[in-house]
Amino acid sequence: MSQDPQQTSPLFTQFDISAGAQSEDSRTTPSEHASEQTELLHQILAAADRQTELLEELVASTGAAQRQRNNELNQWRRANPYLANSCRLAAEALAQVQSEFLTSLTAEIEENAEDLKDGDFVFNEFVDRYGPRLAHLNGVLQMLSQLSSPPDGT
Repeated sequence: MSQDPQQTSPLFTQFDISAGAQSEDSRTTPSEHASEQTELLHQILAAADRQTELLEELVASTGAAQRQRNNELNQWRRANPYLANSCRLAAEALAQVQSEFLTSLTAEIEENAEDLKDGDFVFNEFVDRYGPRLAHLNGVLQMLSQLSSPPDGT
């Protein structure tokens, strides 16, 4: 559906910036054009300032939540040093399991690349076989890694 350009309102105003040139039907003076431009620039600047304020608030809020989360993790690690160490050892062992799992996954892809591209059934079977296990493995590994990392400052 194309629209006739005459029916839609213009998004931009055209200004003739050549020295002393004005159209015959022009009803505004150059000072009025300058005033309109200045007002428009002020509005753009105000919008940019507001956007900057909102971004600063977003960064502050996100930073505060991240600091709170880090403080809670550090408190948990200090309260459970043996469990934190066990999580570190488990994360290291699980990282090796993940590497082996990824090795078998990539070998399967290499062996069946053409079938995966051509057949939806083969692709769906592959995703069903590896997808959930990979997602859960990554989630558990991430959790163990977060709980096992040493507290900040030590």
